[in-house]
Amino acid sequence: MLCLLKYRKEKPIYKFLQLKYYYNANIILTLIYSYAILKLEIHGNDVLDSKKRRKNTMRQVYLDNAATSRPKPPAVWEAMENYMKNIGCSPGRGGYECSLEAGRILLETRVLLKDFFNIPSPEQVIFTQNITHSLNMALKGLLKKGDHVITSSMEHNSVVRPLRNLEKTKGIEVDFVKCDEKGLLNPQLVKDKIKHNTKMIVLTHASNVTGTLMPVEEIGEIANEEGLLYVLDTAQTAGVYEIDFENLGLDVLAFTGHKSLMGPPGIGGLCISRRAAEQMEPLIEGGTGSRSDMEYQPDMLPDKFESGTMNTVGIAGLNAGLKFINKTGLQNIRNHEKQLTERFLEGLKKLPGIIVYGPGDPELQTSTISISIKGLDMGELSFMLDYQYGVMTRSGLHCAPLAHKTIGSFPEGTLRFSIGYFNTTDEIDYTLRSLKEIIDYNLS
Repeated sequence: MLCLLKYRKEKPIYKFLQLKYYYNANIILTLIYSYAILKLEIHGNDVLDSKKRRKNTMRQVYLDNAATSRPKPPAVWEAMENYMKNIGCSPGRGGYECSLEAGRILLETRVLLKDFFNIPSPEQVIFTQNITHSLNMALKGLLKKGDHVITSSMEHNSVVRPLRNLEKTKGIEVDFVKCDEKGLLNPQLVKDKIKHNTKMIVLTHASNVTGTLMPVEEIGEIANEEGLLYVLDTAQTAGVYEIDFENLGLDVLAFTGHKSLMGPPGIGGLCISRRAAEQMEPLIEGGTGSRSDMEYQPDMLPDKFESGTMNTVGIAGLNAGLKFINKTGLQNIRNHEKQLTERFLEGLKKLPGIIVYGPGDPELQTSTISISIKGLDMGELSFMLDYQYGVMTRSGLHCAPLAHKTIGSFPEGTLRFSIGYFNTTDEIDYTLRSLKEIIDYNLS
């Protein structure tokens, strides 16, 4: 692990660690805190002295909503607690009341998702453990030997790695269409890559690194004109932007519950078209609570793709998250995040030495902003923001190395701020002041 680090001599602050390569953020963070425990000095102070740890030890500002939204609406954990306390049974596995009640939670949540994404029928909503699982199901279930798939250079590893594996094991062909340095995708470049054996276009709705929004409507038109399957990764947009399954001409809409849909970790899903459901092979087979006389997987929806006990407690939390969004209003959530994003981007322009990646325009991106600062290590900066100011961010490559190569931040990566609905104007201003203090100290 120590080979990932090099000793920093330029300045006393955090001289014990400068990240050379950002390949395993968890290892790096563990090492940082391990050094802290060994009483290494930061700014000449003993890091174990809690009185010297932060200027305001009570303050916390969470700006890593692109990873997981925090906090959750109280109704989410209340719904989960209610399930655990008062229901606690498996759906579809018994005729007694608590099993039937668990089944009602699943059905109601499917209907909520059907309406939320404009899916033709609730049985076309499939529950999974997360969006990575959903994307693996779609890619590995739909693509066969000799198929050609088109995607972008801004994709998360949840798309890139399955495609690379299928390239190796099934002999599929993959084209990664290069986006520009801001992460923007030209639809014509996608169209130019289509050939006789092209089967699918798979695309992220927005980058998890820069927040750059993709031209999903235009790509949908291209897919429809050419008769191609269209798969959309909505990890960074579901719960903030309107996503219409039918209008976009989607075959698979993959979603996760723990980000802007306000649900807990461990629950996600995919919404699937009838034609894709007919073509797609299940990734996992087993008990479904239906057609138990058969030794083969049922081909009806959603059972074809849902084997084993469902994460009903997670679905109950997702149910409450969806109701919170519906009550609050999708546009109100988007407007709030957009205002904070604009304020943060404007504030960054006033700070010296900062490079902002991506469009730098809240009309063209989500509330995710990536930066770097010349002369500062982003791993150190993330640690300083948390340790001294209570501002939580994420540094590194964000499981999206191709995106960082596209925007020119590979291999060092960036520092990512991702704003959520529960952030405030005061928190944005506090974060900007914190950044300014760190920059003034280190670059003076």
